[in-house]
Amino acid sequence: MDNGEIAVSKALALHLLCTLGLAAGFFAAGIAYNLSLVTDPAQTLSFLLVFETPIVVASYSFVRRDHDRPYWEAVSMALFGLPVGALLNALGAIVLGAPVGPKYWISTIYWSCLMSLFTFVPAVCVFGWSRMDWQRIIANSKPKQATDCLVSLPAQGAIVGAWLGAWPMPLDWEMPWQFVQLLRKQQCATS
Repeated sequence: MDNGEIAVSKALALHLLCTLGLAAGFFAAGIAYNLSLVTDPAQTLSFLLVFETPIVVASYSFVRRDHDRPYWEAVSMALFGLPVGALLNALGAIVLGAPVGPKYWISTIYWSCLMSLFTFVPAVCVFGWSRMDWQRIIANSKPKQATDCLVSLPAQGAIVGAWLGAWPMPLDWEMPWQFVQLLRKQQCATS
């Protein structure tokens, strides 16, 4: 295989591993710590970040494009890229209307870190800081090589999924979220 190719089975295994890791993180957060995104968003996001970071970093560093670059270098670049991507995601979220203030800041930070883990970190692991590769990934809406697809399609999916998840939120800005109220009423009724 040349520099831009990766076997389909290897790409599917990588995405399956990351997806199962995220599912296991949600399961572990709910079972071991009784956390959910509805009742404890900041704690749940921090748990998922700690749980999923080693999986994503190790997996994508393994399929780095330049195999002359050592594995540990790809890992260290990913760990440096995580806060850089989180900063960019946080700024984008705030510009697009994420709440700003001490009450919401921790949730925004954890969400930004998790989005960075799914959008920015894979690209840093695979491509490093190659300006040409980054420009090709950002400027082209249609990936040309297998590694481009490996990185860009899940990142685009994470961005679209976050947008679709946030789309109905303006409907409830003036009052607490309806589902949380329903859960509290049910807990009070069963007590």
